[in-house]
Amino acid sequence: MADCALYLITPPQIELEAFLPQLDAALAAAPGAGVEIACLQLRLKDVPDTEVLAAAKAIRPVLAAHGAALIINDSAELAKKAGADGVHLGQSDGSVKPARALLGDDADIGVTCHDSRHLAMIAAEQGADYVAFGAFFPTSTKETAHRPDPEILTAWSMMTTMPCVAIGGITPQNAKPLIEAGADYLAVSAGIWAHPGGPAKAVEEFGEILRAVGGGA
Repeated sequence: MADCALYLITPPQIELEAFLPQLDAALAAAPGAGVEIACLQLRLKDVPDTEVLAAAKAIRPVLAAHGAALIINDSAELAKKAGADGVHLGQSDGSVKPARALLGDDADIGVTCHDSRHLAMIAAEQGADYVAFGAFFPTSTKETAHRPDPEILTAWSMMTTMPCVAIGGITPQNAKPLIEAGADYLAVSAGIWAHPGGPAKAVEEFGEILRAVGGGA
């Protein structure tokens, strides 16, 4: 089984003074836990662009120190202004080609595809770097109308080498079937930041399940 990495997503609102140490703790715990944390998606809702840019400026050096990428949610324009490594686009956030033209060939561009291999194929044809399926489990982070079966990850992995991200309410306790189904990345938000033992403990627990299944780094 190919290695499966973590794809962190910020809470919908953050206080930088408190969040930056949490982020650093999660990233620092990854090597010892045998986990790769590939990136952090900055996903702040209902805030001014200036707040997103300020958060990105503060977060970038923390990520860089641990070799993780910064992804901006929804807006290629904001990703460009923030100097981010890429953008994640929802189905209503514009298409891949204009984002690629703006951000360049080296940018990481992902697309939300819900429970649809058809949408994923369109994203692939447009030149996306990865596709995201979900929400696989109930989540308080955002309202979701789609609940795919993990089999979609297996089917996608058999069709193409393009990485797929599993998203939606993922915790160390429910991640196993997604890893087994072939997820290349587990997108996690509350599963890290709301863990009762703290972000580092959450990363350690993800490491345990990844190693148990055979998808760890």
